[in-house]
Amino acid sequence: MTAHPALGLVDAIAAQLDDPETMPLDFRTLYRQHLAYGPPGIALLHIELAALGLGPWQRAHDWLAAASRQPLTSGPDSYPFYGVPAFAHALSCAADHVPGSYHRALDAMDAQIAVDVERRLDAAHRRIDAGRLPQLVEFDAIRGLTGYGAYLLRRDPGSSTTRVVLDYCVRLTEPITHHGETLPGWWAETGPSGTSDDRFPGGHANTGVAHGIGGVLALLALAARNGAVTDGHHAALRTIRAWLDRWKQKADGGPVWPYWVTQAELRRGSLGSPAPRRPSWCYGTAGLARAQQLTALALGDTRRQIDAENALVAALTDPEQLKATTDNGLCHGFAGLAHAAARTADDAHPSTAGRLRAAIPALLTAVIPPGNDPELMATALLSDEQTGPGLLDGAAGIALALLAPSTTAPPRSAWDACLLLA
Repeated sequence: MTAHPALGLVDAIAAQLDDPETMPLDFRTLYRQHLAYGPPGIALLHIELAALGLGPWQRAHDWLAAASRQPLTSGPDSYPFYGVPAFAHALSCAADHVPGSYHRALDAMDAQIAVDVERRLDAAHRRIDAGRLPQLVEFDAIRGLTGYGAYLLRRDPGSSTTRVVLDYCVRLTEPITHHGETLPGWWAETGPSGTSDDRFPGGHANTGVAHGIGGVLALLALAARNGAVTDGHHAALRTIRAWLDRWKQKADGGPVWPYWVTQAELRRGSLGSPAPRRPSWCYGTAGLARAQQLTALALGDTRRQIDAENALVAALTDPEQLKATTDNGLCHGFAGLAHAAARTADDAHPSTAGRLRAAIPALLTAVIPPGNDPELMATALLSDEQTGPGLLDGAAGIALALLAPSTTAPPRSAWDACLLLA
């Protein structure tokens, strides 16, 4: 395993997050069940380090214990990044590497998740039958059925519960008529925040991996690659891909996709002039290029695979798009870009793999410039009140995202399955 200076920052963050008891009580209480911000996400860092032989399993266990000292939320108030499903993801990543551990707890949580998924699916199909538009929370990767699908696909790709989630995703791609207007089945009546927004009269179609149809595309593609294919599966992949093709724009830095399409843009049939956007996982080229690469691999379409990989290379080497990236986080920062690039390079065509890997060192340097002290950087990251220690925006996520790009080895645990990157 080739070492990289960024591993010094990983080690410093992990060392300062070695014991949950050193964290403020309000953090442990407020974020206890949050995969994005709290102990389950921090546990993922220690699970991955232990699986790589770079840290002790006891740290992972301590963080899992910190999350589960009180009952976890299930039912309508839980979702993939909160409560039982969030904890189950972290626990399953540990169980994969510690034979005989955690399985009884996981079996109980899987049973509860299956009940919650059935309830959500029933509501979603009744909504479709009634001709109503969905809320983002119904299907997105953070709060909705796509996120549940990511967990189920990894735990039991051949299960009936996995199958019915994939059936729902296929149905979501069917057009819907609303007030006499034909819309894509994932058109939300609200703004991107999930609430009514005057800037989005008539709603929008969200393209992001975190909150939009990009996540559905990634899930269906990953399922197909795992042999979990349902009726209409490939047609659904092509429907989403055609939508993204329709709204793709050409810019100096390569092809770009909008974060969303508004009703006015849909009726006009065109977008405004593309402004430089950060090419992040949650919204933008990093997540969408990976989703489209996975789709091309599932469909055996080499040309489309190379196109997706070239789009990511262009984004990662375009000064304007990189200038729009203003933080180091996993969700929409430089560490996340490096991880997405590494994951994409692992599956890339020989003609593009080298260029993807060549873009990674500059991204790592953006996270930890030469001459910076890793200990001081770790302290600064952990004391940042805006981002904190968590997975999506904070220090633990930065450390996790630096591992694969720094070592040139893919993750040993499935920690990033919740992001639909693998």
